[in-house]
Amino acid sequence: MRKKDMETMIDDRNSWRSSTDAKLFDKTGCLPLLGYDDLKETILVTEEQVACPVRGCPEKVRRQRGFFTCQNQYRCPRHHLCISPSTFQYPSEAHNILDRSSAELSLLENVKRSKRESRIARDNSEDALSWNVFRHLQRSVVLHLWIKSMSLYEREKIQDVVFWSHSLSAGRQWGLLNDARITFGEDIKRGSEPDIVIVTDRCIYFVEAKLTATNKTSGNGETLARRLANPKEYVTANDGWFSEIFTSDYITLVKDQKYELMRLWLLGNWSAKISGKDFVLINLVCAGNEAGIEAEFGHHIRKNKGRRFVRKTWEDIHGLGAADKSSSEYRRAFLRYLEFKTTGYASDGQLRRAFKI
Repeated sequence: MRKKDMETMIDDRNSWRSSTDAKLFDKTGCLPLLGYDDLKETILVTEEQVACPVRGCPEKVRRQRGFFTCQNQYRCPRHHLCISPSTFQYPSEAHNILDRSSAELSLLENVKRSKRESRIARDNSEDALSWNVFRHLQRSVVLHLWIKSMSLYEREKIQDVVFWSHSLSAGRQWGLLNDARITFGEDIKRGSEPDIVIVTDRCIYFVEAKLTATNKTSGNGETLARRLANPKEYVTANDGWFSEIFTSDYITLVKDQKYELMRLWLLGNWSAKISGKDFVLINLVCAGNEAGIEAEFGHHIRKNKGRRFVRKTWEDIHGLGAADKSSSEYRRAFLRYLEFKTTGYASDGQLRRAFKI
């Protein structure tokens, strides 16, 4: 991150702190994040206006409709949040990050250069959630515990963690993923992008993380028609590798709305084969969501001991974090983050908790 950009971010953070109730922040400075207890349980929405969601704030802004945008007419003058009837956006991406040390923010900026798009400033951002959770896991014992819950091996050594195709160990795009994209006819800049990849000495784990979105990703209308008509080289590349790992054909998978999981299963298994490792595709969801996904996607794929698809929940991760008895302000901030995380407001104006914790 350039020095000027960092100074601007720090100024934004200080402005935020000076204009928001001090009770929203703990002594570590880890929590510029607004949780369930900081927000109004019901938000007032009229035909013309939306109330600021922060508890006790009397401000109202013009109601925006359709595509979310962040303009001054939609911004709370006290808290600088851009507001819609269902969600809000922080003044900057840094405000939605748990660890806002200069080193961590610089790392995030580097990682984002490999990412297709970023909406990390949004309160309901899956990307912000993934970064906050997996960066904490990576720097604690919890990532090893989480891997162990799925591993076939007594021990695995973590060699790399990849965020949105950016390898932390290499400091650039993960070369093996780019090789897979090219092999199956994808444009690297618009290719398949697992949220997290964890590479161990025994296995490659792809994580497809969901917060409010579902696994129905084939689209409809023109998007669906385009994908059905253009299978790229998914089916033909690598001597028909597709048929070795799927029981269903490409058309069936796309019509069943499994386009994203199909691509990750294909590229991930190929990457593992090239590396001589096992492969696990993990669908990380909220506890009440996608309960049948293992069976729904499972009947499309060829699984074996070294090639698996599993469903995990964010609540599982919180449980492992709570069981970690190490004492630190950051660990407590992490647990609080998950416990009070929200996913915005429902159509009736009621605030929704993200997780059943």
